[in-house]
Amino acid sequence: MIADFGYGILVVSLLVSLYSVGAALTGVKVKSTALVESARRAMLLTWPLITVSALALIYLLVNNHYEISFVYEVTSRSMPTYLKITAWWGGQAGSLVFWSWLMAAFASLVTLRKWDRDREFLPWVIVVSSVTLAFFLMMSVVFENPFARLYQTFEGINAHTFAPADSVVFTPADGRGLNPLLRHPGMIIHPPMLYLGFVSYVIPYAFAMAALITGRTDDRWIRITRRWSLWAWLFLSFGLVLGGRWAYDVLGWGGYWGWDPVEIAAFMPWLTGTAFLHSVMIQEKRGQFKQWNMILVILTYALVIFGTFLTRSGVLSSVHAFASSPIGPFFMGFVALTLIASIALLIWRWPDLGSETEMKSMLSREALFLLNNLLFMSVLVVCFVGVIYPLVSELATGSKVTVGPPWYEFSTSPLFAMLMFLMAIAPLSSWGLSSQEKLSNINKPVLGGILAVPLVSYALWWNRITEMMGSWPGVVVSLAIVLIALGLMYLFRKLLWQAALVASAVAVYLSFTYTTNLIALIGFFLVTLVLMVTLREFWRATRARQHAQQENFALAFIRLVGRNRRRYGGYIIHVSMMLMAIGILGIELFQKETQGQVAAGEALDIAGYTVQFEDVASWNNPSEQVNYTRAVVSIYKGDQYLGQLYPRKDMYFSDQQMTTATQPMSIPGNFSSFKDDLYVLLVDWEPASASGATFKIYVNPLVNWLWIGSLLFFIGVIIAAWPDKDPEYAPARARGKAYQPSSAD
Repeated sequence: MIADFGYGILVVSLLVSLYSVGAALTGVKVKSTALVESARRAMLLTWPLITVSALALIYLLVNNHYEISFVYEVTSRSMPTYLKITAWWGGQAGSLVFWSWLMAAFASLVTLRKWDRDREFLPWVIVVSSVTLAFFLMMSVVFENPFARLYQTFEGINAHTFAPADSVVFTPADGRGLNPLLRHPGMIIHPPMLYLGFVSYVIPYAFAMAALITGRTDDRWIRITRRWSLWAWLFLSFGLVLGGRWAYDVLGWGGYWGWDPVEIAAFMPWLTGTAFLHSVMIQEKRGQFKQWNMILVILTYALVIFGTFLTRSGVLSSVHAFASSPIGPFFMGFVALTLIASIALLIWRWPDLGSETEMKSMLSREALFLLNNLLFMSVLVVCFVGVIYPLVSELATGSKVTVGPPWYEFSTSPLFAMLMFLMAIAPLSSWGLSSQEKLSNINKPVLGGILAVPLVSYALWWNRITEMMGSWPGVVVSLAIVLIALGLMYLFRKLLWQAALVASAVAVYLSFTYTTNLIALIGFFLVTLVLMVTLREFWRATRARQHAQQENFALAFIRLVGRNRRRYGGYIIHVSMMLMAIGILGIELFQKETQGQVAAGEALDIAGYTVQFEDVASWNNPSEQVNYTRAVVSIYKGDQYLGQLYPRKDMYFSDQQMTTATQPMSIPGNFSSFKDDLYVLLVDWEPASASGATFKIYVNPLVNWLWIGSLLFFIGVIIAAWPDKDPEYAPARARGKAYQPSSAD
């Protein structure tokens, strides 16, 4: 009864969303306020309807209704209640309902707020939102019904929405249970954050389409959706970081990122969303890049749907992907149709999207922001090709191929290096046409950046050669760094010489004390350069306000950030990304690993650590249908005893007798410090005698800076996104006027 009720509500929700589309279109065509209002109310009705259906599904999950196919596939009696609830988005059919629920919630929030002010836009926002919602509801109603029952017929046991002829309902004694890799507390927050990011981006896209349809191609739609874009970016960023931490704790990769295809699917809309956040500032301040911003928001929406398709179609081999499903072609068809419609609208309004001002200098901030966008798009192309190539290859040749992490890392490293350099020089540029003096000053770092591009590319190429021939002596690399430093100090002598000096000193110091890896030295040079320039901006503006307002430094800093949240929140994000970059450089370039089998009392040595195997024990937990195997190892740093670690291997079973094993889950033992992480995995053991075990051990230098930077990143985004009184309708700064800290700052 509850299953039928839940499915019926889904069908009603689909019909209501379709009615909302039709009523809004008709209301606009015949200029009927009543019909448009009816469409709005229908849109508002979808969320409570889907909520009721979702509650019905949760009831079935929690109460072990295994006659429901979805419940049988994702839960078991041994699972705790919180995991049974999170199984709602842990399986394919449930995750589509979760997507629809969030979409209805966000669309309702938009239509509830400032309806009268945005009356021109909102009918079309309703249309776009309801079409998207209707598509996902249709997937649930027609193809992936989470309320479908298991029926036994002469042909076997299969899931059906309606009872076949000569069939009886089949109720298994227990369910298969959630994938072991998903039985983690991170399941509570990681997938919802990604979904929140994905779905939130539908709203800016809907307003962009409304702007194209209505001909309101000024920056009003951007001002309305500014906060939506920031929060969508925050949610997606949060989801990516949490996924990295989850992978670090559970997957046994020895790292946070494996260039998994579904990881990349979530990363691609983050790239376009980041480019969009930078680019819209140009439109607001200078009236430029209108066409480009439309392209970016269309791409972001398409990549959100495409990423959902990759996760749910089964076309990719991934720890994140669901089983094969018939919905793949329909997803691709929807992506194609929305792209065609969006591009057609964009072409129609292309002449109306011309720039209000000209780009008068290639040294201006808007020019550097454009270069920033192009670099983000270059990274996107690399990621897209890497994900699509295996699919195209399989279609063309019939054989599966994979694109591994080395290809991504080698292709994207120079692009990220150039992005970091732009982060250093962009804050020092001005909007519009700078004065001659300013141009002569900024010309030096821009010239340095132009020269740095071939330098970085050459360095990456040369490093590949030297890896085969043997590393350079440290003195030679240090000499090269000194020469580069002298050149940069000359090029940056008026604006960046202090930052260039400190960054060069850091690189030289590291070349003598830690590494001669040229990629690492360039990376740490760029990180230090960005940090010094960004912190200089905070120092300069705070001192100016302190002097003008007669405030102490701490108060001046707080009020500076509070009154310019968007600008200085962005700077905090830049600082956080550099801290994260330190962690990425450390683990990617200096990770050490070893593997070996040892008997009790024996040890493995790695990077100054000694890992001594003490004992291993294995036991069953029938109530949770899992076997735990836990090793005990003692760790030493030289002669200093640091404590014990307990790496584990959990083997889940799909039956009460614990005879049919499913995918194992590795839980590492981890000893953390600011300098590095000791990461110990139990690979194999001898259960009969417990006299030996095989361990894989990683030492991950500086990885904790990644998590520290992540926390600061969230603080920065919250500051930047914190609402003003009414930011959408606040007057914009005068276009073309360069910002300088004033007494008000």
